[in-house]
Amino acid sequence: MREWDPRAASPGEIRSLVETLNAVLAADLPDDPPWQDVQVREYLAETMPGERRICWVAEDDRLPEGESRVYGHVSILLLGDIGVLEVLVHPALRRRGLGRQLVGVAARRAYLEGFSSIGVEVIGDTPAIGFYESVGFEREYAETRSVLTLSKVDWEALGSMSNGIAHGYRIEYHPGGPPEELLEAYAQAKQEAPDDDNDLDLAPRSSDPQRLRDSLQTLHKRGLKPYIVLAVHEATGVVAGLTEVVVPAQHPERADQYDTIVVRAHRGHGIDRAIKARMLFELRTAEPGLLEVQTWNARHNESMIKVNAELGFQLDRDWYEYGADVAQLVQTLEPKD
Repeated sequence: MREWDPRAASPGEIRSLVETLNAVLAADLPDDPPWQDVQVREYLAETMPGERRICWVAEDDRLPEGESRVYGHVSILLLGDIGVLEVLVHPALRRRGLGRQLVGVAARRAYLEGFSSIGVEVIGDTPAIGFYESVGFEREYAETRSVLTLSKVDWEALGSMSNGIAHGYRIEYHPGGPPEELLEAYAQAKQEAPDDDNDLDLAPRSSDPQRLRDSLQTLHKRGLKPYIVLAVHEATGVVAGLTEVVVPAQHPERADQYDTIVVRAHRGHGIDRAIKARMLFELRTAEPGLLEVQTWNARHNESMIKVNAELGFQLDRDWYEYGADVAQLVQTLEPKD
């Protein structure tokens, strides 16, 4: 095992890492599209200002010099007051202690960097649940993933939804992100995102203009193409609602839904359905290779789950955030003599 810089990694190392990732997907999420070796280096290397990602790989050291076979990978993103883990272990090497070693080395670095908390997203109905609980992580937050298959969309019904917004609002489509003149209003709307005290905030939202600029720039560098649809209140010019979708270069067949927010003072006017329906029409034109869109919602967010169901999203599986105390985790994972 060694610390690993994706910027300096060889093409063979990147390809091998993608092969291991796809083996994990085939075992744990067989319906998810495999990753392509496209901008993977940038996906791993680029971070927001003030954040750092540190990576390690576990590889076969019996290969000739210049060849690489990556069987495991761990990264820790150091942001705010928490370190966020991502761990991959090839299915053929599970239950041999490699996962413990990978988490251990990342936890020790988090401890040395002065972090007291560490978090990780864990996919429901996978062996990762038992693994993280066995080393001391505790479940803090739960949400449900839903997936929309575009070939099954009722486009006629969707057209009615996209036109169902109340008088006095207009819908705007902005591929690449909101324009500069709307950034402040956009950031103001983002501040109304639901605040869930149980959420570990493993992916903080960008809710001020400069952070939004940084976030959009980082998305593009990582190979994540953002699409934005807004509802603008015509009388005041405020952003009354927004929805964000990102199409990753690494798996362009399936897009990721980010935030959908309707400002409290403008709820009850059909904004949420209209902007999400308009987004799907725009994606159908802009991304002809796109097959699916996935989204995550807190279990208690019944209104958005209902809207998604009306659009055609199907409930898929639960997704969890787990947290651990760094010092305790280091002690638990310390190699025994």
